[in-house]
Amino acid sequence: MPEQSHPSSTPPAGSGQVAAPPGGRALAVAKRAAEHLLWLRVGVQRRAEAALATRRAGGAGATPRPAPTGVPLTGVLQSTAEWKQALAEVKALRLPPHRDLPKNWDALGAVAAVVTLADDGTRSARIVDAGSARYSSVLPWLRLYGFGGAAGSLTGTNLEFAGLVRRDGVAFRYGDITATDFADDSLDAITCMSVIEHGVPISPFLRESARVLRPGGVLVVSTDFSHDPVDTAGHTAYGAEVHIFTPDQIRDLVAEADAAGLSLVGDLGEMTHPERPVHWKRVGLDYTFILLTFRKR
Repeated sequence: MPEQSHPSSTPPAGSGQVAAPPGGRALAVAKRAAEHLLWLRVGVQRRAEAALATRRAGGAGATPRPAPTGVPLTGVLQSTAEWKQALAEVKALRLPPHRDLPKNWDALGAVAAVVTLADDGTRSARIVDAGSARYSSVLPWLRLYGFGGAAGSLTGTNLEFAGLVRRDGVAFRYGDITATDFADDSLDAITCMSVIEHGVPISPFLRESARVLRPGGVLVVSTDFSHDPVDTAGHTAYGAEVHIFTPDQIRDLVAEADAAGLSLVGDLGEMTHPERPVHWKRVGLDYTFILLTFRKR
């Protein structure tokens, strides 16, 4: 599967029960190794870049990375060539690539949305990655963009997490994306990457996101998608039946978001794609990704 995707609707909110990590012990060990290598690189690279920029600028500080430009804030991944272009931009921006290569496309779009829509130039935005994994890309990339300087400003939540874990200033902790403990209007941005297709109740998720985002705050969602129905009968993963969204289901989601006070940024268009450039080896399915960016009114 091309992302960390986690169960997100069970156990019930407030139960205190931590969901078991999917994939078995061997996969869990591999993920833990990838996590430690990723955050080691982020910490070393962040400090080295800041020191180099300070020396070059005579103490003026690090030069900000340019915002990503190659992925639309709302759109459908069209082809293998398109995710390869995103991967090339990731490397040009000196960001550690996602190990599942097509995921560089939607992660880059999510970071672009946060940098261009949620940041006031101070890199002080408070951001939550909902359904997060400690080895996935959005929070490490945002850290390299200079976010996370203030305690608690970068957080990843997941039902799999038990105790609090910190990685280079980022806090990872237990959390249900449909019933969080964040205060009203307290977040500048929420990212939710390849999570909602795994049994998430869409309406509660959208209403909760709208509750905790400030006016003008940003919600970025990616999910599995195909303009032609994909036969997923008999396939399960992460405690739920495999689900690949259709155009009508995406339109329904956008309508529900609008009713919750979240306006789509950009245009869905026809939502067609000439290729299915994403392959999930474990279940033998081909499809693509869709990226949706919303702003709270």
